[in-house]
Amino acid sequence: MAKKKIAFQGERGAFSEVAVQDMTGKSTLPVPYDSFEALFDAVENRQCDLGVIPIENSLVGSIHKNYDLLLERKLVIIAETQLRIVHCLMAPKGVPFSRITKVYSHPVALDQCRNFFRKHNTIAPISYYDTAGAVKMISTSGSTNSGAIASPYAAELYDMKILKKSVEDEKSNYTRFLLLGRKQKKCGKTAKTSIVFSMIHEPGVLYKVLSVFALRDINLTKIESRPVRKKTWQYHFYIDFIGSVDQKHVQKALGHLSEVTHFIKILGSYPLTVNGG
Repeated sequence: MAKKKIAFQGERGAFSEVAVQDMTGKSTLPVPYDSFEALFDAVENRQCDLGVIPIENSLVGSIHKNYDLLLERKLVIIAETQLRIVHCLMAPKGVPFSRITKVYSHPVALDQCRNFFRKHNTIAPISYYDTAGAVKMISTSGSTNSGAIASPYAAELYDMKILKKSVEDEKSNYTRFLLLGRKQKKCGKTAKTSIVFSMIHEPGVLYKVLSVFALRDINLTKIESRPVRKKTWQYHFYIDFIGSVDQKHVQKALGHLSEVTHFIKILGSYPLTVNGG
């Protein structure tokens, strides 16, 4: 039986691949893509069965590109996970920490390790397009003074030695990842739902929108706004809330919401996960 193919963005060993394993197990086949657009294409065109994308980080915030793609494309959210981000300094085997003068990684990862670079100010942080991509590059470069910051899994995959574990500034560093598919799945009562909508411009409309949920004791877990393209100073609103579209009170809330909005798109209902921390 062929393994299910799971698309992710980045090089092998990226945190997104770790999220693939977390949500679908090690019996699936992770397939790397250069861009999020290519990932969506692969799942929509049935080259892959499912896809995994990061949607927000507890320190950096939202990945806006993926919010836009969820609006524009046809895939739906069927699961989520919250992955603890552990940054490790690694180098080729035989290269000691005392020789390291350059460290490559994604600029976000480097920014999350500022205390490490302050303490070791003879080591220069150098931006690279991908955490795992930096490890892959260093592993074949022949350099004897360069390291990379990435996931422990990347060190294992590229046969590197971890010189320093957990060099990130904040230990409460989590990234939320979404599992995307072509069809919605049943998820039971303990669920979260994500939607996007645009509002009619009139006084008090935001109050009316929030009341739709408050009147039915529906807990909102996130609100995000994004500009509407080609319409200056207009916005799409993304909301996550506790509940499933299969539940009657949620269906009534969405019906009520349609009365004060231009459009609503349900991005998915999926099992609720416990918050990281």
